[in-house]
Amino acid sequence: MSANPLIGTWRLVSFDVRDAGGRIMHPFGRDAVGSITYTGDGHVAVLFGRADRARLAGGDWVGATPAEIETAARAYFAYCGTYEYRDGEVTHRVELSLMPNWIGGEQVRLVSFDGDTVTLATRPMPVGGRQQTATLVWQRA
Repeated sequence: MSANPLIGTWRLVSFDVRDAGGRIMHPFGRDAVGSITYTGDGHVAVLFGRADRARLAGGDWVGATPAEIETAARAYFAYCGTYEYRDGEVTHRVELSLMPNWIGGEQVRLVSFDGDTVTLATRPMPVGGRQQTATLVWQRA
């Protein structure tokens, strides 16, 4: 195994968000799909979304209605950039993101391994006015 156990491509197994009261939500459904790739030269690409995303009526992003684009965007998330892994944490330095506010910033995830899976979790953070922790479990592809 590589000195950096994150290197490679991973497929999303589960994604849940827990609030301070213990409520568990699945913002992209219980069957969310996605992948994350860590390269040996320090790049990361993260993509995930709902498995049941609605197709655009005309198949044309530019010609789609604002409502179709909003629905498609709310059911998907992606970002990429560089990363640094050490001491049970990975820091993603965001260069491009569906969430423009993330561009130029850092996203820190707590990392734990179990066999061929890796769990990436956020520290508690405010989302929608409530403290929440996101947990994504990935399996090596």
